[in-house]
Amino acid sequence: MRKKIKERSGELIFGIHPIVELLKAKQRKVYTVYTTRPEPKAYHKIKTFFPKKPIQIQYVTREKLNKMTGTTDHQGIVALVQSFPFRTRFFEAKKQPFIILLDGVHDVGNLGAIIRSAYCTNCDGLVMCKKGGAPLSAAAIKASAGLAEHLPIYEAPSVQNAVAQIKQAGYKMYLAALGGKDAREIDFSAPLCIVIGKEATGITKSILNEGEKVYLAQRTADISYNASVAAGILLYMVASSLHKI
Repeated sequence: MRKKIKERSGELIFGIHPIVELLKAKQRKVYTVYTTRPEPKAYHKIKTFFPKKPIQIQYVTREKLNKMTGTTDHQGIVALVQSFPFRTRFFEAKKQPFIILLDGVHDVGNLGAIIRSAYCTNCDGLVMCKKGGAPLSAAAIKASAGLAEHLPIYEAPSVQNAVAQIKQAGYKMYLAALGGKDAREIDFSAPLCIVIGKEATGITKSILNEGEKVYLAQRTADISYNASVAAGILLYMVASSLHKI
Protein backbone atom coordinates (compact mmCIF):
# COMPACT_ATOMS: atom_id res chain seq x y z
CA MET A 1 0.00 0.00 0.00
CA ARG A 2 1.36 3.39 -0.99
CA LYS A 3 2.11 5.70 1.93
CA LYS A 4 -0.38 8.55 2.20
CA ILE A 5 1.13 12.02 1.78
CA LYS A 6 0.81 14.02 4.97
CA GLU A 7 -0.83 17.37 4.31
CA ARG A 8 0.09 20.57 6.13
CA SER A 9 -0.78 24.23 5.73
CA GLY A 10 1.12 26.31 3.21
CA GLU A 11 1.08 26.57 -0.57
CA LEU A 12 2.41 24.58 -3.47
CA ILE A 13 4.88 25.93 -5.99
CA PHE A 14 6.25 24.00 -8.93
CA GLY A 15 8.96 24.10 -11.55
CA ILE A 16 12.76 24.21 -11.42
CA HIS A 17 13.31 27.98 -11.51
CA PRO A 18 10.60 28.89 -8.96
CA ILE A 19 11.95 26.41 -6.42
CA VAL A 20 15.58 27.38 -7.04
CA GLU A 21 14.76 31.08 -6.57
CA LEU A 22 12.71 30.34 -3.45
CA LEU A 23 15.65 28.49 -1.94
CA LYS A 24 18.06 31.27 -2.93
CA ALA A 25 15.81 33.97 -1.46
CA LYS A 26 15.58 32.17 1.91
CA GLN A 27 12.39 34.04 2.79
CA ARG A 28 10.06 31.13 3.40
CA LYS A 29 10.35 27.63 4.73
CA VAL A 30 10.17 24.55 2.52
CA TYR A 31 8.17 21.79 4.19
CA THR A 32 8.25 19.01 1.61
CA VAL A 33 9.60 18.46 -1.89
CA TYR A 34 7.71 16.05 -4.14
CA THR A 35 9.41 14.55 -7.16
CA THR A 36 9.57 11.38 -9.24
CA ARG A 37 11.81 8.37 -9.68
CA PRO A 38 13.98 8.65 -11.61
CA GLU A 39 14.58 12.23 -10.54
CA PRO A 40 14.17 14.93 -13.25
CA LYS A 41 17.38 15.84 -15.08
CA ALA A 42 17.41 19.38 -13.61
CA TYR A 43 16.80 18.17 -10.04
CA HIS A 44 20.50 18.55 -9.23
CA LYS A 45 20.13 22.33 -9.66
CA ILE A 46 17.63 22.39 -6.82
CA LYS A 47 19.63 20.07 -4.56
CA THR A 48 22.55 22.51 -4.78
CA PHE A 49 20.50 25.09 -2.86
CA PHE A 50 18.99 22.82 -0.23
CA PRO A 51 19.55 24.21 3.30
CA LYS A 52 21.76 22.37 5.79
CA LYS A 53 18.69 21.25 7.71
CA PRO A 54 17.28 18.26 5.78
CA ILE A 55 14.14 18.79 3.71
CA GLN A 56 11.52 16.06 3.58
CA ILE A 57 11.55 14.45 0.12
CA GLN A 58 8.63 12.36 -1.10
CA TYR A 59 8.77 10.36 -4.32
CA VAL A 60 5.44 10.12 -6.12
CA THR A 61 4.14 9.41 -9.60
CA ARG A 62 3.95 12.06 -12.29
CA GLU A 63 0.18 11.59 -12.27
CA LYS A 64 0.16 12.52 -8.58
CA LEU A 65 2.09 15.72 -9.34
CA ASN A 66 -0.40 16.52 -12.13
CA LYS A 67 -3.26 16.11 -9.66
CA MET A 68 -1.55 18.18 -6.95
CA THR A 69 -0.85 21.13 -9.23
CA GLY A 70 -3.67 20.92 -11.76
CA THR A 71 -1.14 21.08 -14.59
CA THR A 72 1.46 19.00 -16.39
CA ASP A 73 3.83 21.98 -16.46
CA HIS A 74 5.53 21.20 -13.13
CA GLN A 75 8.78 19.80 -14.61
CA GLY A 76 8.56 16.83 -12.27
CA ILE A 77 9.07 18.77 -9.04
CA VAL A 78 6.64 20.38 -6.58
CA ALA A 79 7.26 21.93 -3.18
CA LEU A 80 4.96 22.57 -0.24
CA VAL A 81 6.19 25.84 1.25
CA GLN A 82 5.33 28.59 3.68
CA SER A 83 2.78 31.11 2.34
CA PHE A 84 4.13 34.00 0.27
CA PRO A 85 5.54 36.80 2.46
CA PHE A 86 3.61 39.81 1.20
CA ARG A 87 4.89 43.13 2.45
CA THR A 88 2.84 44.27 5.47
CA ARG A 89 3.72 47.97 5.36
CA PHE A 90 3.22 50.16 2.31
CA PHE A 91 6.21 51.41 0.35
CA GLU A 92 8.06 54.61 1.32
CA ALA A 93 8.79 57.05 -1.48
CA LYS A 94 12.30 57.84 -0.23
CA LYS A 95 13.33 54.22 0.25
CA GLN A 96 11.43 52.67 -2.69
CA PRO A 97 11.14 55.47 -5.28
CA PHE A 98 10.13 53.28 -8.25
CA ILE A 99 7.06 51.04 -7.94
CA ILE A 100 4.35 49.57 -10.16
CA LEU A 101 0.62 49.06 -9.56
CA LEU A 102 -1.38 46.34 -11.31
CA ASP A 103 -5.00 47.37 -11.79
CA GLY A 104 -6.87 44.13 -12.40
CA VAL A 105 -4.39 42.14 -14.50
CA HIS A 106 -6.30 38.88 -14.93
CA ASP A 107 -3.94 36.54 -16.74
CA VAL A 108 -1.47 34.71 -14.49
CA GLY A 109 1.02 34.60 -17.35
CA ASN A 110 0.89 38.38 -17.66
CA LEU A 111 1.17 38.78 -13.89
CA GLY A 112 4.26 36.61 -13.77
CA ALA A 113 5.85 38.29 -16.80
CA ILE A 114 5.31 41.75 -15.28
CA ILE A 115 6.89 40.65 -12.01
CA ARG A 116 9.85 39.29 -13.97
CA SER A 117 10.27 42.58 -15.87
CA ALA A 118 9.89 44.60 -12.66
CA TYR A 119 12.72 42.67 -11.04
CA CYS A 120 14.93 42.87 -14.14
CA THR A 121 14.50 46.66 -14.39
CA ASN A 122 15.37 47.17 -10.71
CA CYS A 123 11.85 48.25 -9.77
CA ASP A 124 11.62 48.69 -5.99
CA GLY A 125 8.26 47.04 -5.49
CA LEU A 126 4.93 45.95 -6.89
CA VAL A 127 1.38 46.62 -5.68
CA MET A 128 -1.36 44.16 -6.59
CA CYS A 129 -5.01 44.11 -5.53
CA LYS A 130 -7.01 41.34 -3.89
CA LYS A 131 -10.15 42.48 -5.71
CA GLY A 132 -10.32 42.26 -9.49
CA GLY A 133 -6.96 40.74 -10.41
CA ALA A 134 -5.22 37.40 -10.67
CA PRO A 135 -3.78 36.03 -7.42
CA LEU A 136 -0.10 35.34 -6.95
CA SER A 137 -0.56 31.64 -7.66
CA ALA A 138 1.99 28.92 -8.32
CA ALA A 139 1.41 29.43 -12.06
CA ALA A 140 2.10 33.17 -11.74
CA ILE A 141 5.27 32.51 -9.76
CA LYS A 142 6.42 30.05 -12.42
CA ALA A 143 5.68 32.65 -15.12
CA SER A 144 7.92 35.05 -13.21
CA ALA A 145 10.73 32.45 -13.43
CA GLY A 146 10.65 32.47 -9.63
CA LEU A 147 11.68 36.14 -9.42
CA ALA A 148 8.57 36.94 -7.39
CA GLU A 149 10.59 35.53 -4.48
CA HIS A 150 12.99 38.50 -4.70
CA LEU A 151 10.59 41.39 -5.40
CA PRO A 152 8.79 43.19 -2.53
CA ILE A 153 5.05 42.82 -3.20
CA TYR A 154 2.22 44.57 -1.37
CA GLU A 155 -1.38 43.40 -1.67
CA ALA A 156 -4.02 46.14 -1.31
CA PRO A 157 -7.74 45.39 -0.79
CA SER A 158 -8.76 47.25 -3.97
CA VAL A 159 -7.30 49.54 -6.62
CA GLN A 160 -8.98 52.55 -5.01
CA ASN A 161 -7.31 51.74 -1.70
CA ALA A 162 -3.98 51.21 -3.47
CA VAL A 163 -4.20 54.58 -5.23
CA ALA A 164 -5.03 56.34 -1.95
CA GLN A 165 -1.95 54.82 -0.32
CA ILE A 166 0.27 55.60 -3.30
CA LYS A 167 -0.76 59.27 -3.31
CA GLN A 168 -0.49 59.57 0.47
CA ALA A 169 3.05 58.16 0.28
CA GLY A 170 4.01 60.92 -2.19
CA TYR A 171 4.36 59.04 -5.48
CA LYS A 172 3.49 60.57 -8.85
CA MET A 173 1.36 58.17 -10.88
CA TYR A 174 1.78 57.46 -14.59
CA LEU A 175 -1.15 55.48 -15.99
CA ALA A 176 -0.72 53.44 -19.15
CA ALA A 177 -3.74 54.58 -21.19
CA LEU A 178 -4.71 55.95 -24.58
CA GLY A 179 -5.30 59.68 -24.86
CA GLY A 180 -2.29 60.57 -22.80
CA LYS A 181 1.20 61.82 -23.55
CA ASP A 182 3.70 59.87 -25.61
CA ALA A 183 5.93 58.06 -23.12
CA ARG A 184 8.97 59.01 -25.19
CA GLU A 185 8.32 62.68 -24.41
CA ILE A 186 8.16 62.27 -20.66
CA ASP A 187 11.10 62.94 -18.36
CA PHE A 188 10.27 60.42 -15.66
CA SER A 189 11.39 61.47 -12.20
CA ALA A 190 11.17 59.67 -8.87
CA PRO A 191 9.30 58.92 -6.74
CA LEU A 192 6.84 57.44 -9.22
CA CYS A 193 4.39 54.61 -9.76
CA ILE A 194 3.55 53.06 -13.14
CA VAL A 195 -0.04 51.78 -13.38
CA ILE A 196 -0.94 48.92 -15.72
CA GLY A 197 -4.63 48.16 -16.33
CA LYS A 198 -6.74 45.16 -17.23
CA GLU A 199 -5.98 43.27 -20.43
CA ALA A 200 -9.35 43.97 -22.07
CA THR A 201 -10.58 47.25 -20.61
CA GLY A 202 -7.50 49.03 -19.32
CA ILE A 203 -7.32 51.33 -16.31
CA THR A 204 -10.35 51.49 -13.99
CA LYS A 205 -12.33 54.62 -14.92
CA SER A 206 -12.58 55.87 -11.34
CA ILE A 207 -8.78 56.29 -11.11
CA LEU A 208 -8.03 57.56 -14.63
CA ASN A 209 -7.64 61.13 -13.45
CA GLU A 210 -5.46 60.30 -10.44
CA GLY A 211 -2.24 60.71 -12.39
CA GLU A 212 -0.71 61.46 -15.79
CA LYS A 213 -1.85 59.25 -18.66
CA VAL A 214 0.92 57.96 -20.91
CA TYR A 215 0.81 55.82 -24.03
CA LEU A 216 3.24 53.80 -26.09
CA ALA A 217 3.45 54.60 -29.79
CA GLN A 218 2.21 51.79 -32.01
CA ARG A 219 1.70 51.01 -35.68
CA THR A 220 -2.05 51.77 -35.86
CA ALA A 221 -4.69 52.93 -33.38
CA ASP A 222 -6.84 49.80 -33.67
CA ILE A 223 -4.25 47.49 -32.07
CA SER A 224 -2.59 47.37 -28.68
CA TYR A 225 0.34 45.86 -26.84
CA ASN A 226 -0.12 42.89 -24.56
CA ALA A 227 -0.35 44.10 -20.93
CA SER A 228 2.92 42.46 -19.87
CA VAL A 229 4.72 43.73 -22.97
CA ALA A 230 3.50 47.29 -22.35
CA ALA A 231 4.58 47.01 -18.72
CA GLY A 232 8.01 45.74 -19.73
CA ILE A 233 8.54 48.59 -22.18
CA LEU A 234 7.43 51.25 -19.69
CA LEU A 235 9.47 49.76 -16.87
CA TYR A 236 12.56 49.77 -19.07
CA MET A 237 11.96 53.38 -20.13
CA VAL A 238 11.51 54.50 -16.53
CA ALA A 239 14.52 52.52 -15.29
CA SER A 240 16.67 54.06 -18.02
CA SER A 241 15.45 57.55 -17.17
CA LEU A 242 16.16 57.01 -13.47
CA HIS A 243 19.53 55.33 -14.24
CA LYS A 244 18.36 52.21 -12.39
CA ILE A 245 19.86 49.86 -15.00
